[in-house]
Amino acid sequence: MAARCVAVAYSGGRDSTALLHATLLEAATLGVQVFALHVHHGLSPYADAWLAHCEAQCKRWARRGLPVDFGSERLTTAPQAGDSVEAWARQARYRALRAMAVNRGADVVLLAHHRRDQAETLLLQALRGAGTAGLSGMPRSVERDGILWQRPWLDQSCEDIDAYVRKHRLKHVEDDSNADPRFARNRLRMHVWPALSAAFPQAEATLATAAAWAQEAHAALAELAQADLGRVANDDGLRVADWLTLSAARRSNVLRAWLKQHGGGAPASLVTRLLDELPMQCSARWPMALAELHLYRGVLLFESSPGAVAHARESKLSVRRTGICELPGWSGALHVESVSDAGVPLAWLAHLELRERAGGEQFQAGIGRPPRSLKKQFQDAGVPSWERGGPLIYSGGQLVFVPGLGLDARIIGLPIQPLVALRWVPSGSLPPAG
Repeated sequence: MAARCVAVAYSGGRDSTALLHATLLEAATLGVQVFALHVHHGLSPYADAWLAHCEAQCKRWARRGLPVDFGSERLTTAPQAGDSVEAWARQARYRALRAMAVNRGADVVLLAHHRRDQAETLLLQALRGAGTAGLSGMPRSVERDGILWQRPWLDQSCEDIDAYVRKHRLKHVEDDSNADPRFARNRLRMHVWPALSAAFPQAEATLATAAAWAQEAHAALAELAQADLGRVANDDGLRVADWLTLSAARRSNVLRAWLKQHGGGAPASLVTRLLDELPMQCSARWPMALAELHLYRGVLLFESSPGAVAHARESKLSVRRTGICELPGWSGALHVESVSDAGVPLAWLAHLELRERAGGEQFQAGIGRPPRSLKKQFQDAGVPSWERGGPLIYSGGQLVFVPGLGLDARIIGLPIQPLVALRWVPSGSLPPAG
């Protein structure tokens, strides 16, 4: 611990309490000041009690001579309509932690994520069809906005942390939201993990190791992409003839890197379309939300659309009634209509996630039919590539709706429930405002 001071994100829960206590014992021997940083989200009726508990605990430790200074911040903002409370709270928490750390001169913030958290993250990402970036889980150390965020206990098991808490008789709070089954991670912890660990006792360690391998693979792919970019692209654009000399896997990898380099993002649907169509075209255009790709004389060019208005792609949506939900970041709108049967329960749509295709997603086209890949389902349904735009819509990690295909059969509700149907309409098909 070379820093003069260090901060610890301290929620008052079991894991952060144990990490803060262990950090204080080590810091006391090294002459390092520790700042315990607590964020009051204002979401739970117990939030005031948690803040009081954390402050009182730090005062007790300080009286015993441990080098702790407590700081807290109450969030003054609130989630907007359509925001995911989880995502809003996470983003606001990191902003508050960074501000408190900077104000106290700490450039290192310790987070209490452990091996079980890493294993759960890998499983959730795998169930979402993530690539190597998602399967890499949480980094052990990463620098963002001048702060080094570190997870020193990423190799520690839950059992080790429980033992530490019992040994030192540490008091901590319990977050009631951890038992809410609406959240995918909670369902995994309550219903899946007990059975998984009983069948495979080493699952936690094995999955965490798999995440470490995925991190290495992702880093290696990034390095390979940079090397290939030097061979196939320059300031003029991506040279298709040179690009075609690469293997199929490397073509896909470097194409994603080239698109991201130009700020255009790399949605799976666009990458798949380019991989299929670039080798067959002499000149062509591929529209994007804020730009357009041009193929001219064997060079793929990235050009901003004239008069384009920048809209970040929405990642969360809350639907509580029928109507039209405009999503300018996705260049379209989601139409929500009441139906008497073959619909999704409206309650499923309160907390939605909007995602691009990442590959590997499974869609069930009808009740009793097996789930199959989106590519197969699009082909069977005869949906052309230009009608496959728009977001994939998830609720609690379950795929709900795919533009061009409709509702996944696994979420079809019973007629006794309020049911709705979803329909995606691209911006070019929307009626004029007025």
